[in-house]
Amino acid sequence: MSETPSNMLALGTTAPEFYLKDTNSDDTNFSFADIKGEKGTLVMFICNHCPFVIHVVEEIVRIANDYRVQGLGVVAISSNDIVNFPQDSPKLMTEFAFENSFEFPYLYDETQQVAKAYNATCTPDFFLFDNQNKLAYRGQLDDSRPGNGISISGSDLRGAIDGVIYNRIINPNQKPSIGCNIKWKK
Repeated sequence: MSETPSNMLALGTTAPEFYLKDTNSDDTNFSFADIKGEKGTLVMFICNHCPFVIHVVEEIVRIANDYRVQGLGVVAISSNDIVNFPQDSPKLMTEFAFENSFEFPYLYDETQQVAKAYNATCTPDFFLFDNQNKLAYRGQLDDSRPGNGISISGSDLRGAIDGVIYNRIINPNQKPSIGCNIKWKK
């Protein structure tokens, strides 16, 4: 398993817009404006098969469930090339979302333009925007990685979300996420 770090998009960047198909519905598309929460918005780049995502998916769902009721918009996006990585196909994304009890949209970025606009490089890759759609946090969930023995807490991301929701200062020294590289089309 290759370890790829986040690119760390500049803090303060305005959230790139998107309009993508929700794999949990036959005919629903979502834009950033549709997902946007009253207090802020969490955009996550994930996929079905990455061991780093599988390692933290339960905490991702807990975070979404804990904070959506507090005004946080939440969305997950998969941008992987499904020709060479069919395990990330929209049909299997639907199954993955169901098996993991996603109550947030899981969108498919077929053209990979959204991942490029966000400068996403790995799965998982987290982008937290404030209520003005400005990037407040990008980086890791916490220090846990598959096999490193550190318990999953979500502490880095939870601290940033608390900062956005409760208007607290968020530490600008943020650690990049580490995960599988996005599978780019050739």
